[in-house]
Amino acid sequence: MSYSVGQVAAFAGVTVRTLHHYDKAGLLSPGDRSRAGYRLYSEADLVRLQQILFYRELGFPLDEIAAIFKDPQADHLERLRARQRQLHEEIARLQRLAEVAERAIEVQQTGVSLTPQERFEVFGEVTFDLSYATEAELKWARSEGQRASMARAAAHTKEDWRRLMGEAGAWRAELLEAFDAGEPSDGERAMDLAEEHRLHIARWFTACPPDMHRRIADDFVTDPRAFALVVPPSQQRPGLAAYTREAVHANAARHPGSTPVFEEDR
Repeated sequence: MSYSVGQVAAFAGVTVRTLHHYDKAGLLSPGDRSRAGYRLYSEADLVRLQQILFYRELGFPLDEIAAIFKDPQADHLERLRARQRQLHEEIARLQRLAEVAERAIEVQQTGVSLTPQERFEVFGEVTFDLSYATEAELKWARSEGQRASMARAAAHTKEDWRRLMGEAGAWRAELLEAFDAGEPSDGERAMDLAEEHRLHIARWFTACPPDMHRRIADDFVTDPRAFALVVPPSQQRPGLAAYTREAVHANAARHPGSTPVFEEDR
């Protein structure tokens, strides 16, 4: 028995255009044609279409499906296992993103609502890059410190943020002054500024042991978005991010016996 392209499209829940595309791609060429030249699909063609749709549902690209059909000796089971591993990884990634979205909703619901003018008054040039915030949430999602920091931030009032940002601005001015004056990154002044920054984090967000502070400072060098939260781009100088990181590491060395707080490597 033969079926028209319209009938097959209705059976399979796909469009006629999709079937035409599969034909052009060499994935599913109908076994026969009507006298008028219309495609006619056999029972065997329908079985093949079911296989194509099965692989497509699992996310296989068309060229890989074509390779599977062309090589009957291929290890289809291993291909499926590999795809299964990829799907599990994607499920885990989406679950983490869902958790990030949930926490973001909580922050929006419980946090301080600021108008654009108030936001500029409080934060000035310091901007929060959403992509960086999301990556940070995924990176430190299992960290107690990250969860505590998010909870503390959500609980801050507008006045808290004003005091916090004022404190950060005064510290930033001293950092720039020390850097411009050529103070060594491992000198007393630079290390004291690093310690002030560590205590600032602990005071407003979460406990920040030296090891944790080192890892935060490492991001200053590897990710411009992280350092922009500390020093806005308009105030940055070449080498300032590395200088700040070195000062943090030098200060951490003054506190022996510290233990890591983040758990991603455990």
